[in-house]
Amino acid sequence: MGLLRDAGVVYKPVEQTDLGPCSNESYFKADKAPRMAGFLLKIFAWFLESRIIGALLLYIVKKNNQVHKLVSNATLEEPPMFVPLHPITDLNQQEVKQIDSDASPPERVQQAIKCVPVTSDKSLDLKSSCFRRWTIADYSRAYSTGEITPLRVAEHFIDAVRESCSPPLPMSFFINSDAEDILRQATESTLRYERGNPISALDGVLIAIKDEIDCYPYPTTGGTKWLHKFRPCTGDACCVMRLRSCGVILVGKTNMHELGAGVSGINPHYGPIRNPYDPKKICGGSSSGSAAVVSSGLCPVALGVDSGGSVRMPASLCGVFGFKPTFGCIPHSGVLPLNWTVGTVGILAATLDDAFIVYAAISGDLPSHKPTTLPVSTSSIRSVKPMQDHQPFKRKLIMVPNRVRIHPKVQFPLLNSTKPISNIRFAKYGEWFNDCSDEIRICCSNALNLLCDHYKWKTVGVTIPDIESMLLAHYVTISSECSTSLSSHMEKLNRQMQIHNNIFAMADVIVAPTTGRTAYSIVDDALKTGEVDCINGAALIRYQIAGNFLGLPAVTVPVGYDKAGLPIGLQFIGKPWSEPTLMHVAYAMQALCISEYRKPKVFYDLLHKS
Repeated sequence: MGLLRDAGVVYKPVEQTDLGPCSNESYFKADKAPRMAGFLLKIFAWFLESRIIGALLLYIVKKNNQVHKLVSNATLEEPPMFVPLHPITDLNQQEVKQIDSDASPPERVQQAIKCVPVTSDKSLDLKSSCFRRWTIADYSRAYSTGEITPLRVAEHFIDAVRESCSPPLPMSFFINSDAEDILRQATESTLRYERGNPISALDGVLIAIKDEIDCYPYPTTGGTKWLHKFRPCTGDACCVMRLRSCGVILVGKTNMHELGAGVSGINPHYGPIRNPYDPKKICGGSSSGSAAVVSSGLCPVALGVDSGGSVRMPASLCGVFGFKPTFGCIPHSGVLPLNWTVGTVGILAATLDDAFIVYAAISGDLPSHKPTTLPVSTSSIRSVKPMQDHQPFKRKLIMVPNRVRIHPKVQFPLLNSTKPISNIRFAKYGEWFNDCSDEIRICCSNALNLLCDHYKWKTVGVTIPDIESMLLAHYVTISSECSTSLSSHMEKLNRQMQIHNNIFAMADVIVAPTTGRTAYSIVDDALKTGEVDCINGAALIRYQIAGNFLGLPAVTVPVGYDKAGLPIGLQFIGKPWSEPTLMHVAYAMQALCISEYRKPKVFYDLLHKS
């Protein structure tokens, strides 16, 4: 095999790497495989699973996509990184409020409500020329004034979901949604409001959960037809438990790309999740259903899991907000261990305000403060056969300190401050930023210029080397973790953490488009088998990886539309634990764009005000 071994790239030490705008570091693009679906995809999978042909085919695919050169056989001086842990850092963030770290979820929600501007009743008319989705504040106000009850809203929701399942283009929002359970929760919430003692501002608010997160009594399928049979759901995930303690109405488990292993949201078992702005287009993945239910007005907020842009990507394509916190901010207890070193629970919301309120409810230490246990395989497993044969995952357990415990203090952004934060510097890597469609490039550039002009913030030109290498390393990581085998390739590219630390010494936030293209068409040949579309997939995931591979917080904000009326998102990536600053920036961007937001083709007004 030595004759077949590809020479690997030798990376310069980070301290010798020029990160300035005039750096000679090249922006590299790997070749991509062609699209496959239907019978051709089945044949390819059969060859790939065969012992001899499969190994050769896999070698060729890796070689053609530069995995051997840039990752497997690469040489670098920096030590390996297994889990993106971030040390205590006092960021001295502007316009924040210190919160008691021992506060309960309802208390945190109450504190968050005090940090957001109060909207007047006059601004709550969907008949006005400006489109807006109903928010947590809208529902809470309507319940408190008796204008409508949680039970009535739940009935509207059930009718709307039933309507969304109708031919000719069923939207396939949910894998499981139990009308009886929803009405039970709504009745209890209605009684609390009638007695004048709602638990929190979230009481009676409808929230959907990605089917990768435990939410009892629903099974957790991960978008498959078999996983829940071998891993039964016996209780709520920590994040769901916290929402339930706030009085939220949990409306079901949203559809997703099977096992989170794709970016389209085309699920052959439960149907393709369709984009509310154009039902013939994809939603993006893998938190596809969660993005779609928020976009369509069914819920103001939904939970997803972001392992490779899986929250931010569909949020961008569906025209909503997608927020991914620092790795470890939200406990991962009760989430399928598909990508345990890169994944984190994320939030999809109608507004940045709503994302913040739910973040306040679900973030923070586990009550026990015990170390986190991460599964790491002890053998290489190429398929999911061990699960099919009723065998446990072959893995060992490594103990790492719970990252939430190393976060020294809890701070909320004062979004209602009359004094905007100042002197924000955006790091912009020109070649990377512009590696997208012309419509996205122009839209995102205009939005960034508008933001900087309005708040007197600045853009700093930088070079972020080895982006393609990090992307390939990330592919290897999520693939190996999803099949429960930890590849040695994970040891590569810790240099990216150091590179980004150096960039954050020059700027506060990295800015880029969220995706390289808008939503593409759902093709019929993918409906029964799914698809492998590396060209479109690469365009969608291009700007996602740093947030996951390095555990950085990131948020996508809707900033415009292409000529076909499909949404475009702009992404902000922050320093570890810089959630307050990131939310301030996203809120500022929202304020400049919200008047231009458009109503999707598929939309449900659950408050019946239109």
